[in-house]
Amino acid sequence: MNSEQSAWIDRFVSHLTHERRVSAHTAAAYRRDLRMLLGFCERRGIHEWSALDNFQVRAFAAAEHSSGLAPRSIQRRLSAARTFNEFLMREGCCTHNPALDVRAPKTKKRLPSTLDADQMGRLLAFRVDDTLSTRDKAILELFYSSGLRLAELVGLDLNAVDLKDRTVRVDGKGGKTRIVPIGRFAVSALQKWLDERAALPKREDAAVFMGRGGRRLTPRAVQLRVNIWARRQGLGVHVHPHMFRHSFATHLLESSSDLRGVQELLGHADISTTQIYTHLDFQHLAKVYDAAHPRARRRQRNA
Repeated sequence: MNSEQSAWIDRFVSHLTHERRVSAHTAAAYRRDLRMLLGFCERRGIHEWSALDNFQVRAFAAAEHSSGLAPRSIQRRLSAARTFNEFLMREGCCTHNPALDVRAPKTKKRLPSTLDADQMGRLLAFRVDDTLSTRDKAILELFYSSGLRLAELVGLDLNAVDLKDRTVRVDGKGGKTRIVPIGRFAVSALQKWLDERAALPKREDAAVFMGRGGRRLTPRAVQLRVNIWARRQGLGVHVHPHMFRHSFATHLLESSSDLRGVQELLGHADISTTQIYTHLDFQHLAKVYDAAHPRARRRQRNA
């Protein structure tokens, strides 16, 4: 493209900076992405922005994908192209937006990080010898037992916990309340913590979990304590609170395959959210297949 066509990018960036008041970082990102589109047009012999069509924009996205650019980055470049062409239409440089309806390749869903049963057992197998470790044991056991989110755990009040019934009432996302069971190890750890809690000189009456000063624990404090215990127990991986929820869901599905049940326990509104936990170990699947499928079972030889 000639200098006149290239200058449209500068005008567009000026428009972003002075009219739309975007940050310098955002304006620079738009300029970079549009320079990549400009280079593509020059290689394809496209000499004017008005000559760019939908097919060529799709070819641009495909070329970026072939070069190894991540889908999210491709989507950002296509977004820049759409916004740029809207500006060109407004300025009378072209009559259509060729970047409309062009989508980047889907981003692969990242599988959640989990601990296997042995790692989880090692993490939870620490000795309780003071108030702090008693509290932390109850936190970790409850995380794994009931699959709570971090915000749900720190927000727990005493009246939400029923150790006799072995359940906890959780206020989840969107103000939705659910009742989830508590496993026997978590019940035991919680009972010990509540006994210790009752003896504390200062305490916030409603909160289940609190710090030394008697105030409700913050999410950050729980994150730090989880990471400390993971290091002490020699796990060798970064452990965060949500990893307990991931492990809870994965281990339940491995043993029960009850996707609907796990959805209810996790408080997911849409079962598609729960389906990400169906990444079962291949060997586990192979064993299930070998044991259950008529074409896979080996015939027993007659003695």
